[in-house]
Amino acid sequence: MNPEEAHHTVTGGLKFFNKIWGSKALLNSLYNVEDPRLETKVFGLTFKNPVGLAAGFDKNAEFIEDMARLGFGFIEIGTVTPKPQPGNDKPRMFRLVDDAALINRMGFNNKGADVAAGKLKFLKEKNGVLIGGNIGKNKVTPNEEAVNDYIYCFNSLFDYVDYFVVNVSSPNTPGLRDLQEKEPLMKILNTLQELNTKKSNPKPILLKIAPDLTFTQLDDIVEIVMETKIAGVIATNTTIAREGLQSHRMLVQEPGGVSGKPLTRRSTEVIQYLADKSNRAFPIIGVGGIHSAADAIEKLNAGASLVQVYTGFIYEGPGLVADICKGILKERSK
Repeated sequence: MNPEEAHHTVTGGLKFFNKIWGSKALLNSLYNVEDPRLETKVFGLTFKNPVGLAAGFDKNAEFIEDMARLGFGFIEIGTVTPKPQPGNDKPRMFRLVDDAALINRMGFNNKGADVAAGKLKFLKEKNGVLIGGNIGKNKVTPNEEAVNDYIYCFNSLFDYVDYFVVNVSSPNTPGLRDLQEKEPLMKILNTLQELNTKKSNPKPILLKIAPDLTFTQLDDIVEIVMETKIAGVIATNTTIAREGLQSHRMLVQEPGGVSGKPLTRRSTEVIQYLADKSNRAFPIIGVGGIHSAADAIEKLNAGASLVQVYTGFIYEGPGLVADICKGILKERSK
């Protein structure tokens, strides 16, 4: 099945299943690992466990109640933009089965910040799961006006999310990664921080970065985080690199960002570098190529405080979250 169609089929099936009597208890018994030793306190929030669902899976906050029953400690919605946009032309997602990877060039397809806020406003049951809001700019918005898009999304979602993620690292919106340069990034983060400090209950703001940054650029990221005093970093987004891929040449050449196992090593390198360079001065959420408990533990040992899954969740199935939580408990009991 086409990967994008498969996504809609599975999420629609899960939503239907969750309406059946007894389904909640069944999913909780299969996939929820409840243990106070998994509690993780980061940037002023308490996560029931350190395993989250990365942005991109639930772009419009439509499946939080459903996914919350699969054991996640937190769920990140988005990427959300101010105005609805259809994203890039289809097909725009490809499975690299031989590499346990995906290529996507979705292009921030979403229904807009107001729709996401409306969904979040009427959530009935989150199962103790915290919610992150991943925000970006519309494709048609020029980079010099991008800050206004981030302001709009920040204000729209503020009352309904527990933390924010500024996404300037997707490779699928033309020119977006230019915003990772120091001057435009400082402008966006300082503006959001200024708005944030005026609130009675400021929310943590994180920055999501690309795995393709050089070590010099990562040095800049450390400086930016320290100067703007944002809460932390998510490392990393998808990669535009193609080295070492084993899948069919025609598939590998598809434009877009690669996620999954080919990203495992590089994302861990970025986490380790940021943690060492900053002397662990700020929290890092590790994401990229987590397909097992060992992968997650490796990222936590490298300096991550929390981890997120997406492609690994697609390939390994819903039991991955419980496996990671059990692996963490086993590691901590040594």
